[in-house]
Amino acid sequence: MASRCSTLLCSTSRLATARVAFQVAPLANRSRWLATETASSSTAAPPPPSDPKIGRIVDDISGLTLLQAADLVTLLKSRLNIQEIAMPAASAPAPAAAAVEEAAVEEKPKEKTIFNLKLQSFDAAAKPKIIREVKALIPNLTLIDAKKFVESVPQVLKENMPKEDADKLKAVLEKLGAVVVLE
Repeated sequence: MASRCSTLLCSTSRLATARVAFQVAPLANRSRWLATETASSSTAAPPPPSDPKIGRIVDDISGLTLLQAADLVTLLKSRLNIQEIAMPAASAPAPAAAAVEEAAVEEKPKEKTIFNLKLQSFDAAAKPKIIREVKALIPNLTLIDAKKFVESVPQVLKENMPKEDADKLKAVLEKLGAVVVLE
């Protein structure tokens, strides 16, 4: 029985402390609650558009999926001839002289650094040597597949090769008797 009384006493004292705390700082709690209430009610309903045509467009756009919205943006950019502009960083602005130098650098035609190696033709006497070289160059290629590959020239032998590697391979194949073109 004593435990019941102590439990009842503890719970009533907690309620009394909570009431006192609420009465001590009711203005702070109420002002915070009122501030959030006015903020949420002001953003809940945007003002109606003045033009009903604009309202219909907004409703149509808000019903699009993300992919459809991205397609809409690209279509509008192309139709309205809007160029893609990179947003500047929030750091210090770059000097104007550097921008002029970059524009001059961009105007130069860039040298091609990646090439495709194409086997155009070959000397009939050097056919076995070229077949062996092709088999060595292309992984997972059997001797029969390499023979079919060489006989069906012109064919692209290797793609996306750096210039140095393409030149070395071209020299090796030309030494064997093949006509090779870098594209």
